[in-house]
Amino acid sequence: MSQEAKHIIDESFGYLVKTYAPQPVVMDYGEGCYAYDTDGKKYLDFAAGIAVASLGHAHPAVLKTINEQAARMMTCQASYATKEKLDAAKALVETSCFDLVYFSNSGTESVEASLKCARKWAYDEKGEQANEIIAFRKSFHGRTYGSASVTEKFHVQPFFGPYLGGIKWAEFNDLESVKAVASAEKTAAIIVEPVQGEGGLVPADAEFLKGLRALCDELNICLIFDEVQAGFGRLGTLHAYEAFGVEPDIAAWAKGMGTGFPVGAMAAKEKFGKAIVVGTHGTTYGGNPLACAVAATVMEELTKPGFMEQVGKTSAILFEGLNEIKRASNKITEIRGKGLMIGVDTVFDIKNVLGGLQKNGLMATQAGKDTLRLTPPLIITEDHANEALEIIKTTLGELEE
Repeated sequence: MSQEAKHIIDESFGYLVKTYAPQPVVMDYGEGCYAYDTDGKKYLDFAAGIAVASLGHAHPAVLKTINEQAARMMTCQASYATKEKLDAAKALVETSCFDLVYFSNSGTESVEASLKCARKWAYDEKGEQANEIIAFRKSFHGRTYGSASVTEKFHVQPFFGPYLGGIKWAEFNDLESVKAVASAEKTAAIIVEPVQGEGGLVPADAEFLKGLRALCDELNICLIFDEVQAGFGRLGTLHAYEAFGVEPDIAAWAKGMGTGFPVGAMAAKEKFGKAIVVGTHGTTYGGNPLACAVAATVMEELTKPGFMEQVGKTSAILFEGLNEIKRASNKITEIRGKGLMIGVDTVFDIKNVLGGLQKNGLMATQAGKDTLRLTPPLIITEDHANEALEIIKTTLGELEE
């Protein structure tokens, strides 16, 4: 590390609240599937801002949109219609099972809107006693109070209490555990990740999600999918629910929706979305023209012919290659995930794995306590996939138990 980089790191974290442990590099710029630090080192970016940079860095179409829209109008009050907001909303509705969209700025805001929408619907539909929400062990839905309250991590963060009341807990992929706490009279919603992200990249069983759908239909409960990390092509389908053949009533979106630009949304079927009326919820920045223009451009790119098929091809290469490393070395203990949302457990301390990969030119992240998370840009090619596999193989070979 250069002295300049060390100075930037030390001084930066002297000013910043310590929400994250500093990395030993200073990032400078990105291009396509690669990122570069201030010392000129090149990294194949298989973190993508934790599944954010769906189109990689500095995508030409996105840059064009940002430059043109920023020169016209970046923000206005949410009560005004704009063509950009209309275009983005139409693109989302016309490619999904939903009827109404609420724009936000992040995943956690999308989850908050989803929880409020479901509780308002249940209040109107079933009465004030219908305020319970069922969430799952090892879940992660965000860091604001509502989203944190349906994130199991709150059990180890008592210092932020009291949390939102009325939360019931069930086991992921265990329908009977859901039935044990579900109530037609009291349950407003069930919130679930189609693939648990921070829980270790664990996909839901399709039959489990189908069982949740049937249970919600039977007991008149709102089914919420948190697709913040798994949505927008990450699983090889435009929306995560499509990969499982199950339609939720509400979905929370963000991350890949803006490929790095802050934008999110709650999408809802009409009978749920119309529960939110004037004065019940709102946003200052959500739905601003610049964010919506970016989201519409991302949607245009993701829906081009062959795009999702390419995601499937590169996903297959990565899974096949990782399994080959696992068979050959016995240093990988488990591989999980779906599409380009992949979790890898190894015999090594995860911090050593991440440090070794970084040294060898691959950026990745950690999920849960021990899982290596690979969430590359959706635009990776077969060559990128093979390059990543070679770096992973080399790194695991260099590490000692």
